[in-house]
Amino acid sequence: MKRLTVAIDGPAGAGKSSVAKLVANRLHYLYIDTGAMYRAFTWAMLKNHIDLADTEAVQELTDTIQIRLEPAAEYCRVYVGDTEVTEDIRTADVSSHVSPVAALAVVRTKLVKLQRDMAASGGVILDGRDIGTVVLPDADLKIFLTASVEARARRRYLELQAKGSTDTLEAIAASIAARDDMDSHRAVSPLKQAEDAILVDNSQLDLQETADLICRLIEEKQ
Repeated sequence: MKRLTVAIDGPAGAGKSSVAKLVANRLHYLYIDTGAMYRAFTWAMLKNHIDLADTEAVQELTDTIQIRLEPAAEYCRVYVGDTEVTEDIRTADVSSHVSPVAALAVVRTKLVKLQRDMAASGGVILDGRDIGTVVLPDADLKIFLTASVEARARRRYLELQAKGSTDTLEAIAASIAARDDMDSHRAVSPLKQAEDAILVDNSQLDLQETADLICRLIEEKQ
């Protein structure tokens, strides 16, 4: 049975990462956490005291860094060289630095290459906003996972309420709509559905039902 490369794209709040992890666990695929890879690179920058403006040092790191992912029950274990950094990349320090690091073209080029190398043998699932259009344009299965602004806002509202947040449903919906517009119109790798992607609207589906549907799509392709 063929092990596929699966690309899941879609707007913020559609549940891409949650469903990608669940499907990967069910099918014993590797979930390639692209966000964790950018965090790992950021961790290495901080550990080596490399300044963003030091283009030579950044380039040297991109030339030498080795980032590896291994499957785990709830997430993937992340390694830089032989050092496991799974927990270290979730610190506030890394979180506060990852966005400007991820914006560097040289870093993105390096990590996209690594992601393609990891995906080459199949049995992988990646999620993001430009996986099917930029990172893996030849993926075996492309899914564009979306839901209405109202459905995504309601899910986020319930999550935040459980954490004691006082954000209103209206404010969350407005924020999601603004994020959609920004992601769709950004200059580099805007959010858009690949021409050969299958549209999955999970406005009326829960996480398990969405995973069931995607597993069926994968089985049909194998």
